[in-house]
Amino acid sequence: MSWNPFKIGQPRKKIVSKTVERDFEREYEKLQKLEEQTKKLHKDMKKSTEADLAMSKAAVKISGDLLSNPLCEQDQAFLDSMNALDTAMKRMDAFNQEKVNQIQKTVIDPLKKYSSVFPSLNMAVKRREQALQDYKRLQSRVEKYEEKEKTGPIMVKLHQAREELKPVREDFEAKNKQLLDEMPKFYNSRVDYFQPSFEALIRAQVVYFSEMSHIFSELTLELSPSALTDEQRQQENESKLSELRALSIVADD
Repeated sequence: MSWNPFKIGQPRKKIVSKTVERDFEREYEKLQKLEEQTKKLHKDMKKSTEADLAMSKAAVKISGDLLSNPLCEQDQAFLDSMNALDTAMKRMDAFNQEKVNQIQKTVIDPLKKYSSVFPSLNMAVKRREQALQDYKRLQSRVEKYEEKEKTGPIMVKLHQAREELKPVREDFEAKNKQLLDEMPKFYNSRVDYFQPSFEALIRAQVVYFSEMSHIFSELTLELSPSALTDEQRQQENESKLSELRALSIVADD
């Protein structure tokens, strides 16, 4: 008989059926994907809120820079327009900060808490795997003694091996059953857990953009209406730029 080192410690008896092992792997794979998706969503939500805050802060900075432009000292209409714009940008920033705070509490924090559960789940799977390896090792030992000649010492060792195997087998079966029962429950609970968060996210966005519509509608009324179309304004800007380029101090050598 040829010697195969990979069969050492592997029992002939099938410890776990292919069906059970396939079910276990399927359920655990679903949870691994859920963990990956949850972490990615948490990361993306943080990036989104950081970008939102950066946008509104930049808008406030721009309106402040325009307000300090020397043109404001020379043109009252321009000064009034810049004051209106600066007020609108500061209101936008305040509502944006409120929206981000709401999203942090109702979406980002729950995502972080949900992600914190997975390490315990992964540890439970590792303990199950360790219990399975112990079960296989001891089952293999029992089979080894069962194959030997039934002498007194061998029967004693066989009895001891069976006694040692029993609690290990029961431990594995308990861990295996618990995971097979609870992994689907954990996976199926994701909808009930996340639905309130996503509803809160939608409400926060609706409130924010409703306020933005109100703010910019007011700003539109405060600004002097222009009789020029965008195309006409562009043509006028090009005309003014041509005049500037005609000045000797900017003319090409």
